[in-house]
Amino acid sequence: MTLLALPTHDRGITTLTLDSPANRNALSAALVGELSTALDACAADDTVRAVVLTHTGNTFCAGADLTAPPDPHALVALMRQIVALPKPVVARVTGHVRAGGLGLLGACDISAAGPEASFALTESRLGLAPAVISLPLLPRIDPRAAARYYLTGERFDAAEAARIGLITLAAEDVDKDLAPVLDGLRKASPQGLAASKKLVTATVLESFDQHAEDLIARSAALFASAEAREGMTAFLERRDPAWVL
Repeated sequence: MTLLALPTHDRGITTLTLDSPANRNALSAALVGELSTALDACAADDTVRAVVLTHTGNTFCAGADLTAPPDPHALVALMRQIVALPKPVVARVTGHVRAGGLGLLGACDISAAGPEASFALTESRLGLAPAVISLPLLPRIDPRAAARYYLTGERFDAAEAARIGLITLAAEDVDKDLAPVLDGLRKASPQGLAASKKLVTATVLESFDQHAEDLIARSAALFASAEAREGMTAFLERRDPAWVL
């Protein structure tokens, strides 16, 4: 069973679609592997000018699959792969994004979300922290907003996501608003796109190179803790964890 739909290609734009609605496109080891392979294929294909990353169902990505979580090194490698891909990656979001799913958005170059979209960094409510996904997020989002949403786990909408720099566009009609963006990418030369992307991703890649191993270690320690086990168990059992007042 594949967790990505078959890629589609339209005038230089290849669309990769997360297609595991049964678990809300959660980041399992299998999905991370499939997406990485598909991105490698896009990087090697001269007919691909840019990549659109989208989803089926009402959730773009629910974060890590708590029943089959990816190795944190693999998740970090996937996010870095998106950032370093010599072709722009555009996120098209028409549903909910939670936890690790925000790491995918942070890694993308351009992103648009519709009125159905909602966002939340829910890790603190599970006894965890947005550790490895901080690598693409913290260089790009407003520091005060990061403090609020990292700590509280509050839900916010597309307009707020655009205000804080998480996404590029809060759209009433995602496809209509993305059309001029994709047309602009089609008009750019492959060399021009690759060189321009290097300029705007340099600080994000520095974050990976300087902090990845430390954040992977922090993430592993948190996942192994008793408090996180309680938080994840409570989440799967749909009850409040022991610390809720």
